[in-house]
Amino acid sequence: MADPIEFWFDFVSPYGYVASERIEAIAAKAGRKLVWRPFLLGAVFKVSGAQPLTQLPPMKSDYSKHDFERSARQFGIPYKMPPGFPAATVGAARCFYWAEIRDATKAANFVHRCYRAYFADGRDISKVDIVADIAAEAGFKRDEALAGMNDQVIKDRLKAVVDEAIQRGIFGSPFIIVGAEKFWGADRLDQVAEWLRRGGW
Repeated sequence: MADPIEFWFDFVSPYGYVASERIEAIAAKAGRKLVWRPFLLGAVFKVSGAQPLTQLPPMKSDYSKHDFERSARQFGIPYKMPPGFPAATVGAARCFYWAEIRDATKAANFVHRCYRAYFADGRDISKVDIVADIAAEAGFKRDEALAGMNDQVIKDRLKAVVDEAIQRGIFGSPFIIVGAEKFWGADRLDQVAEWLRRGGW
């Protein structure tokens, strides 16, 4: 069986958002299963020593903010820099793993709704009440989603995913893995598609 496409991302990542809007079509065209894997960039940055692009010196941070908007416009994806960026995404990531156990299709819908809520609508996804609202919009029961984010099993699941990301050398978002091959960044999606089409090179 062909390797799945692993899509590693943080809900706070603008490039992860842009890539999330395109990755399903790439997977479908290649006939590959898509595995969504939200993780926490902040935890990875503590190990790697990296910083958010918006916290780099002005020349780089200003460029990055402009490029976020330009990248979204290229593909017609609604985008505006959220107030208070960056937001904590622990609740959103936990909610995904709670949702994935119940319905993988609805969990994928949650990914899109959560990203759009943050980057298109400016909703504060650091608040668990808002994340629960988004889960309800994706077809889950709000009170169950709220409880799920506090479930120790789900907390442990997210911790294990973050540990796995660090162990596998995943240092940014989005990070796409096909078999043993790793691709970092939304600007690598065309290369991912070509890699899948040609079977590598």
